[in-house]
Amino acid sequence: MSDFTSSFWSLYVAGITLVGVLACVALLWWTLRMNAEVDPDASTGHVWDGDLAEKNNPLPRWWVMMFAISCVFALLYLALYPGLGTYDGTLGWTQEGQHAKELRDYEARIAPIYAAFADRSVEQLAKDANARAIGDRLFMNNCAQCHGSDARGSKGFPNLMDAHWNWGGTPDAVLETITDGRVGMMPPMAAAVGSADDVRAVANYVMSLSGGKHDAALATAGRGKFGEVCAACHGPDGKGTPALGAPNLTDGVFTHGPDNEAHVIDMINNGKTAQMPAWKEKFSPEQLRVLAAYVWGLGGGQPAGAQ
Repeated sequence: MSDFTSSFWSLYVAGITLVGVLACVALLWWTLRMNAEVDPDASTGHVWDGDLAEKNNPLPRWWVMMFAISCVFALLYLALYPGLGTYDGTLGWTQEGQHAKELRDYEARIAPIYAAFADRSVEQLAKDANARAIGDRLFMNNCAQCHGSDARGSKGFPNLMDAHWNWGGTPDAVLETITDGRVGMMPPMAAAVGSADDVRAVANYVMSLSGGKHDAALATAGRGKFGEVCAACHGPDGKGTPALGAPNLTDGVFTHGPDNEAHVIDMINNGKTAQMPAWKEKFSPEQLRVLAAYVWGLGGGQPAGAQ
């Protein structure tokens, strides 16, 4: 590890860089002073195709000047900006500083746009055409990669157009989800449920809750185990617990797979962890409310105060 933290490599890089530039200067100086032996007509004696002769004419002055200017520019650049190992340059420029400056400039430009939304609720913004249009762009640029451009989701990513919300679909709940993110975890529960037959019985009971295809006898046998093991999160009636992000098992929505016995068995045996990232570090409070208003207003949002 000491080989990588040693100052040797910084000096090595700086040395190679400077030697390269100075070598170009030396090459230019040497070629300008070199006097090749030529015939009186400036020919080098090389002839092709009978009459195509190579001449030893001086380099064009504009070419020499451009070469010299390039070398001077390279030395000035290396003095002003980082390029010689760990040398920071006299201007102290960094990529991080440049990015931070551009971000501040961007935030200053958009601040007047979002100032109009500063004191308005998510519900009010959902009725504002300008806010919805901005929310649509924010969604397309940041959320559509997972939830789809139509917001209908895909395997592993919730559909935002329906009324099924694991963490609640009220304006405040949607805003909290976007702001702070969510981590949903279904732990492997096979050991707690019991044998493979018990797992299958519970899976059939889960399928029966939403009217899916199931074995009635197995569903009856699995009801007790469900109450003992699964009801703590999903509730005794299987309608879920938004405070925990435990999904409603009676609505037939299975985000991570098809609505069949095999998928439910796999979830009981292996569990599943899913994460919705937090966006509070990227967006301002006004942007978060505008985005929440767009998502809430897509059609599946719940009224404020709904449970």
